[in-house]
Amino acid sequence: MALTTLTLSLAACKSNNTTTTTTDTTTTTETTDTGTGAEPTGVLVIQESADVPTLDPGTTYDTASGQVVENLYETLVTYQGNSLSELKPLLATEWEEEDGGLGYRFTLRDGVKFHTGNPFECKDAEYTFRRNLVTNTSDSGNWFLSESLLGTGSNANDDTSITWQRITDAVKCDGQTLVFKLPKADPAFLAKLAYVGQAIVDSEHAKKIGEWDGTEATWKDAVGKDLTGSPLAQDPSGTGAYKLLDKTATAITATAFMDYWGDKAKIKNVILQKIPEQAARLQAFEKGDADIVETGGRSIIEAQLAGKPGIAILDDLPNTSAFGISMNQKISGQGAIGSGKLDGQGIPANFFSDVDVRRGFVAAFNTPQYIQDVQKGKGEPLNFLLPLGFPGYDESIEPPQYDIDAATEHFKKAWDGQVWNKGFTVNVSYRAGSAAAQTSMEILKKNIESINPKFRVNIVAKEWSDIIKGSNQGTEAMVSTGWAPDYADPDNFVYTFYSSKGYYNPRINAQDDQIDAWIDEARSITDTDKRNELYSNIAKRAIDQAWYIYMPNQPGILAYRDNLQGVGLDTFNPMLSFANAGTGTLWKDLNKS
Repeated sequence: MALTTLTLSLAACKSNNTTTTTTDTTTTTETTDTGTGAEPTGVLVIQESADVPTLDPGTTYDTASGQVVENLYETLVTYQGNSLSELKPLLATEWEEEDGGLGYRFTLRDGVKFHTGNPFECKDAEYTFRRNLVTNTSDSGNWFLSESLLGTGSNANDDTSITWQRITDAVKCDGQTLVFKLPKADPAFLAKLAYVGQAIVDSEHAKKIGEWDGTEATWKDAVGKDLTGSPLAQDPSGTGAYKLLDKTATAITATAFMDYWGDKAKIKNVILQKIPEQAARLQAFEKGDADIVETGGRSIIEAQLAGKPGIAILDDLPNTSAFGISMNQKISGQGAIGSGKLDGQGIPANFFSDVDVRRGFVAAFNTPQYIQDVQKGKGEPLNFLLPLGFPGYDESIEPPQYDIDAATEHFKKAWDGQVWNKGFTVNVSYRAGSAAAQTSMEILKKNIESINPKFRVNIVAKEWSDIIKGSNQGTEAMVSTGWAPDYADPDNFVYTFYSSKGYYNPRINAQDDQIDAWIDEARSITDTDKRNELYSNIAKRAIDQAWYIYMPNQPGILAYRDNLQGVGLDTFNPMLSFANAGTGTLWKDLNKS
């Protein structure tokens, strides 16, 4: 897939005043839909191991939540088909870029209703983006929206230069036209607006059920507010093709929204079930009681599902995720460190601050074995937590190597020999139900413990929401860490994983001034060659610093019931949350025969 870091291909034309205009060419057919098509029928059943932390777009920052939110809500723009570089209008019908990228004007779609019946208007978009800028917690993706519109990823609690005036100047309505003003041009701004966390909420409904009222008088009280379990998370109202019917601890049910403005959903109800046991999910899938399940990856699909009646396989899917195991250099709390000492019964909180400890763990991970056991021989080692083929990925750099002898030497040097002499016990976490993550930890455990009988690695399965919470608080010593891109630019990965201000820094608590400087320079320039050179430098230095154990690139594979239609490489878009363990489409674009 060809991606570009500097511009998005938007089928745009340039006028003489350097204003770029992009128009929705499908507006006529979409807005004149009379709703006289066939009534939706049937049920789509999806089974996964993860819980869904939230249904509030303002704090949606994980794929489990995103796969639901992206079907209940809609953004101003979205991706065109399976492209990662082409955007098309959604709740907007057209937009104009002004002043060399310092301004954008969005014409909004008429005739759109929220699930409550309230009409979609500019005030809803204005409220949404202001709410995201005001709340902007560490558990949301609003930091990158704030960077674009306010010049900082922080909220007003952490950056006192943020004022109500700056927020209202950044996003406002001019009649029914939404206007953005940026402090500096951001080539990724439009792609950021396609992220599910920037979906438009029903402002009247939100205020009615107890959300922030959107005024200057109360905005300070809403700064940094945790929205995970917000009123809107419990009672969502979007413009999407599906609306929430029911939410329990183990299942979410959505039903087709018959007043949807565009092409209506073909399947009446969608049920997303939390089934922690892989065997139970596979049994339901083979019986036809579930249409799509979290299978456990390629090894399970090829060994147990391929060739079974009623099951179809879609292979070699594009993979734009990056995965690793983080090593925390300043662990908070006692849960992961045991005795808190180098006495064989635990580790000190700063155990991973010794680079030889980290290098020992990296060298002890058998990547070729993981590729064979989990990915059935497909994929290759990565040298950076950036997807293979993504802009900025330098394939000439040698990836970290599996080398038990080298690992042994590193451990002998670590902590002036104390690690080798006294041993350690460390607790590592992975998402319960994830066979791939479990296997990676088991490979690591076996190899580490084979080096020295005094070394112990305890593997702990945890709920996804617990891992997110613990990781953000820095209480995890080692945890499986993955990232699916919010937008198609290498900075979204590199800043997230490697910057001392990045979203995942609480998982490693590391800082390298040179890496920070390179990252800041790369995100401030538009010279592609120079950016690529900087990312290559970061990749080399990051290998030396050994902050993460890198998981290999893994081409995707999907098993689904063969009566499910609308699934294919031509429609699969990895930027959608439902690409994580689904079809890479919206639910409304699927059908069942």
